[in-house]
Amino acid sequence: MKIRTMTKTKKLNLALVAFLALGVAGLCSAQTATPAAKTSTARTSPTAAKTSPAAPLTSPAVASADTPASTSSPAARTDVYHVHFVKAAFGKAAQLAQELKKPDPKAPMPGHSIILRHQDGDSWDYAVIEHLGTKATVEAAGNPPPPGTRDLRDWHNDTFVNGPSWADFTKAMGLGDDSSKSAGSVYAVSVYRPIAGHDDQLEKELSAPPVRPADTSAGNVLMQHLEGGPWRFLTIARYASWADYATNQTNSVAQSNKNEGGWFTLRDHMSFHTDTLTNRIAP
Repeated sequence: MKIRTMTKTKKLNLALVAFLALGVAGLCSAQTATPAAKTSTARTSPTAAKTSPAAPLTSPAVASADTPASTSSPAARTDVYHVHFVKAAFGKAAQLAQELKKPDPKAPMPGHSIILRHQDGDSWDYAVIEHLGTKATVEAAGNPPPPGTRDLRDWHNDTFVNGPSWADFTKAMGLGDDSSKSAGSVYAVSVYRPIAGHDDQLEKELSAPPVRPADTSAGNVLMQHLEGGPWRFLTIARYASWADYATNQTNSVAQSNKNEGGWFTLRDHMSFHTDTLTNRIAP
């Protein structure tokens, strides 16, 4: 009986040991699994952290189509210009053009001018834009035109404006050494009057650099009224050819058909404007 009791006791002890062994094994397994999980998480996190910055990389690519090719500020308006819009007398358009091309012996900056001829738009026939330097003076004696020129005009108006340096103006308008290469250029001349209190907003819109590749202009100038006509800003956009201008307008119409773009934003800030297409007849 004693031997049997010992046997049963041993069996119970063995069972208890086996149970405890299983418990320890399970605990060890659980402890081993936990670091594995932690290791897996720790390895996954850096990967996720590395992939997260990749998403924003697509943003500039998407935005690039609508981002101006150049983010440089427009040229500072340091100089004074005289803008002369003139309508030829009946049957005198050709003669007036020849008179306008004649050098003014009293010009403060000889040769610093551009003459544009109307093709489509406002009612004037010619625009003469003359660079006067960094300041201009008006004298009581005035500056009467020669009698021949006076008789060739139906009407005209004159406005003093500020604009970029002559070097910047020349570059934008394709003058100077490039004048022979830009003989076929098209110039879009526009004047704007802002809604009351919207001068700054309109200037900001007009100062924005061209959005490439939709905008095909080769040069742009912004001028601001000092004294004269009933408008606040004047812009001149030069296109290398009529084909480039046509492409620009096609792109502009496509954008406005989506109810977006400059056509709409300008109308939030201006009360009046005119656009006139011209070609250059001098220099």
